[in-house]
Amino acid sequence: MAKLLIRGGTPLKGTVNISGAKNSALPIIVAACLADGESVLENIPQGIDVYTISMILKDLGAQIWFDESKRLHVIPDGLDRYQASYDLVRRMRASFYVAGLLLARLGRAEVPLPGGCALGSRPVDYHLKGFQALGATVSIEHGYVKAEASELVGTKIYINRSSVGTTMNLMLAASRAKGTTLLENAAKEPEVVDLAIYLNSMGARIRGAGTDIIRVDGVDSLKGTEYSIISDRIEAGTFMVACGITGGELLLANVVPEHLRSTIMKCEEAGLEIEEGISEIKVRANQRPLAVDVETAPYPGFATDMQQPFVAMMAVADGTSVIRETIFDRFRYVDELRRMGADIKVERDTAIIRGVPELTGAPVEATDLRAGAALVLAALTAKGETEISGVELIDRGYEHLDKKLRQLGADIERISDDCEESLMEHLTPPLMERL
Repeated sequence: MAKLLIRGGTPLKGTVNISGAKNSALPIIVAACLADGESVLENIPQGIDVYTISMILKDLGAQIWFDESKRLHVIPDGLDRYQASYDLVRRMRASFYVAGLLLARLGRAEVPLPGGCALGSRPVDYHLKGFQALGATVSIEHGYVKAEASELVGTKIYINRSSVGTTMNLMLAASRAKGTTLLENAAKEPEVVDLAIYLNSMGARIRGAGTDIIRVDGVDSLKGTEYSIISDRIEAGTFMVACGITGGELLLANVVPEHLRSTIMKCEEAGLEIEEGISEIKVRANQRPLAVDVETAPYPGFATDMQQPFVAMMAVADGTSVIRETIFDRFRYVDELRRMGADIKVERDTAIIRGVPELTGAPVEATDLRAGAALVLAALTAKGETEISGVELIDRGYEHLDKKLRQLGADIERISDDCEESLMEHLTPPLMERL
């Protein structure tokens, strides 16, 4: 629906303010609908996914809007519908968080099987098994997950593959269940911790977030509160790599360096100079990146969402790098980098990248959110002009990426069509007004 035109070759320089974490914002907005009364959320990024989850919740009866200070207000008192919109839920996988919400709040949920980025098969089986363990009756009919429970009861649940989505969804449901729930092999990501802190600020009783065992003691009610979410470690990592690929010098503001430990380590191996502050990171790239081997892993390992941007940098690195993806099927975008002159060979879950001195601009298409970011980074260093289509996928997870890059000196232009403008007109105004 929109395209980016990027003329590469300009080192990025300046200060960039990192937005709030999309992967925290989505479950926390949903969690706000578990409460009695209003919650006010700060540092919420204004991306497509935030608009989508807000529209889903508004359709279920909640009141949600951004005020003039870009704080998101959530009043769930009117949320009384248990069937989520198919047209909205199919747009992203994180929309399935509303299943845990509806079970906990209404005792009944009918939620379409979710859509989202094309990252291979990612069934919601783990979520459903967790709901069943909590006492819900679950079935799939006509593309909808239907779950019902007169009362959710705490229990011990083992989470396969340390699934982040499953961990968060079960935290939502268990926070209002009767008794104690133990989530074993839980995800340790900072976004999981952020959700737990927010729920506790509303009156939940959650311990152990950030470890592999989370204890949730169910409570009868939660109260709305004010909360500011953490910064987006993936956006921060993307800008670190953007600095490295263009030979620039950046100051990243509003970051939590500890959340970026694995990314920082790999960027330093690639030759970037990095200085950490309390809430900022200085990044300098004075040479061509060096080839680095990477294997993705659950936190605190190297994030799967950083794989594609890092591959883009390795495409112009000095030497050969080997990138192994252990989480999702995420190499479908490699053909697009090859159009730009990258030398990449994929063998099952591994990409072998022989760095080339220079990429060249070409028409390419984003296949998913992080792949789109990788193409933007490649275009920033490529000779000539690159035209990137599928930009709406990039907008799902990056707040005003093109604007931020332009402020750092990038030669980047956004071309929108009528369809995209219509979508934004549909999504944005309802969130700027209180109903």
